[in-house]
This record gives sequence, structure tokens and C-alpha cells, in this order.
Amino acid sequence: MTLSSAAQPAAVDSAWILERLARPAPVRTPFVELRGSALLKAPLRIEGEYARPDDATLVREVRAPYAETTTIRGDEATVAREGRRPRTFALSRAPELAGLQASFGALLAGDAAALGRDYGIEASGAREDWTLVLVPREAALATSVRDITLRGRGAELRCIETRPVEGEPQRTLLAGAARAAIAEGDAADHEALCRDPGAAAR
Repeated sequence: MTLSSAAQPAAVDSAWILERLARPAPVRTPFVELRGSALLKAPLRIEGEYARPDDATLVREVRAPYAETTTIRGDEATVAREGRRPRTFALSRAPELAGLQASFGALLAGDAAALGRDYGIEASGAREDWTLVLVPREAALATSVRDITLRGRGAELRCIETRPVEGEPQRTLLAGAARAAIAEGDAADHEALCRDPGAAAR
């Protein structure tokens, strides 16, 4: 027995996803990030918040296990860390931050044209469980990042997985998935929260 076409989950394309992810400034969303390192026995868990106070600015505020604020505006980034003087540098010196601005900033701005200039885009899945894969076009970013996979449900971007050219993938939980991870603490299954759209609701 086959399902009728009416019962099939509605497929999505990149335009459908990008239209729903757009958020007018100001907007804020919590995040939980796992960072692997050969120097660490276990990945470092970082908690904080992303904010877009205006159309030209993206702020990444780390609250635990240390305090640090990165402000990206135009072609520059400023990093302010507790106990240190703020430092400002060109995004060309930090391709990972340039990629963050180009991807996350463009998503929140609903700027599909800008995203398409910087990345090849491939969408798959259904409206309640979709995936958007971004492949860098710019050589500077492509030398360090293979691709960026966004996972979500409906209008909620729940997870960003960045796959570097070398090293382990980096996973960032957002919105409901991040709130669930913060509530569950060390017991949180970050991979399940990222890949399973119903995990945060259970």
C-alpha cells in the first residue's frame, strides 16, 4: 500500500527555507557549540547568544565557560574578551568569521542573492525536517571549509554543522535545540538534538 500524494510530507526547496528563516533586526537566539581539539580530552562546550542588532551587524556573545563578544560589521571583526583589550581585524584574516557573516548573517537578513553569490546551495527534506547544504564559492573560505549544513524544522534553524577541510566537524545548536541542550546540561545528546527535529520537544 502506498501513501497518497496528499499524505506525503511536503518537500522543500531553498527558496522556501530561506524565506522562513529571515528575521528582521533586532533578533537574538541562544546557541550551544561543541569545539574539538587535539589538546582536549573532550570537546569544549560553549554557550552564548547570537544577536543581530541591526541589518549590518552580527554579534556572537559567549557566556560560558568564558566571556567573549565578537562583533562583525562590514569587513571587520572586533573581539572583546574579559580581562583583555578589544582587538579589531579584517575578516580576510579570519575566514571562519567571514563565513559566519556570509551564511548566518545572510540567512537572518533573508538575503538569498548574497547567500547564492557566496555558496552553492542544495536543499532536501520536508518542511518539518529539512537540510540546507552550503558549499563555499570563495577560494579563501573553501581552503578551510568544505561545506556548512543547516538543519531545521519549519521556520526554526536548529543546528549548523561546519565541516572543515581538516579536522572534525563543528556543531552549533540554535534556538529550541540550544535551549534543550542548556536545560539538559552535560547529559544532552548534541547530535540527536541537531539531527532529530523532534528531540527538543520530547
